[in-house]
Amino acid sequence: MTSAPYLKLTAYFSERQRVGSGFLADSMLDLLADRHVASSIVLRGIASFGHSHIIRSDRSLTLSEDPPITIAAIDTQDVITGLLPEAVELMEKGTLTLERARLVGNTSAPALPPNHDVKLTIYIGRRKRIRGLPAYYAVCDLLHRHNFAGASVLLGVDGTADGHRRRAKFFGRNSEVPLMIIAVGTVAQVESVLPELESLIYSRMITVERVQICIRDGQLLARPPELPTVDDAGRPLWQKLMVHSSEATLHDGVPIHRAIVRRLFESRAAAGTTVLRGIWGFYGDHQPHGDALIQFRRQVPVTTIIIDTPDRMQNIFDVVDELTERRGVVTSEMVPAVVTTTDERRYGTTELAEFDF
Repeated sequence: MTSAPYLKLTAYFSERQRVGSGFLADSMLDLLADRHVASSIVLRGIASFGHSHIIRSDRSLTLSEDPPITIAAIDTQDVITGLLPEAVELMEKGTLTLERARLVGNTSAPALPPNHDVKLTIYIGRRKRIRGLPAYYAVCDLLHRHNFAGASVLLGVDGTADGHRRRAKFFGRNSEVPLMIIAVGTVAQVESVLPELESLIYSRMITVERVQICIRDGQLLARPPELPTVDDAGRPLWQKLMVHSSEATLHDGVPIHRAIVRRLFESRAAAGTTVLRGIWGFYGDHQPHGDALIQFRRQVPVTTIIIDTPDRMQNIFDVVDELTERRGVVTSEMVPAVVTTTDERRYGTTELAEFDF
């Protein structure tokens, strides 16, 4: 499995945010396409809040309102750092993060011990099929057979593939519009699935990022590591929690992603959060699943993302642990750079912090 220094840039903002006469999402994708970024994907969220203290929820959002948008872009460190100044200037309100990732091939092992937890991310065209069925069915079945902690399939509405813009159209197959599969497992599990995974799909963009699995299907494995607020050079560190659950997973009769967003918003425990709805996936011992034609509650996977400073993360985790009632999968990871822009000011830095947790 080959390993190369790649960076993932992720932008969080609202869909109706504008730059000049156009929308910010279009301007960001134009920038990524102009720089021939290898892979990027635009995802519509279903709930969020941020520094503007405006809460958005799938309970009330309609297409005429202002849902959250997440754009993830990945390429070599040189390509991503080269476009950063323009990306930061485009973001009048919102958050940009930078995270290190390893590009996966099939010839040597990644520079991580086999027992380390990792997040495996696969970028493919959303209409790719295997034996007449969507490719993500076969991928999720493979990951489930190898006992991965969970996987979610996220459908893009725009993005780049091999450096070219791939926008979804109302009429058309949209075969090249990107789709992203996020899975959580160990380095050893990733190594075990790669030969079959690469025989199922052809993707030039499969990455791994180091994480820590904190909760898996009812079992508390570890709390998030207590990171320092800055590294040895004084660069700030950030921390991210990802909660992988199902829309049918409830706390006191409410889907847990809504409960988490509401509790964190009302308590001001976190600066912000974003929720993404998948179309297929699994967590823990549950079989891969998605929506069925006749059912009382939607069965699709839901991913809740919380990014904050290390000194606040332990309290945030207490809220998440309580509301998930130890169901689903919760992971923690270090974020080496964050830039947030509000109406009043911009803070954070694009300098990458260094810390081995």
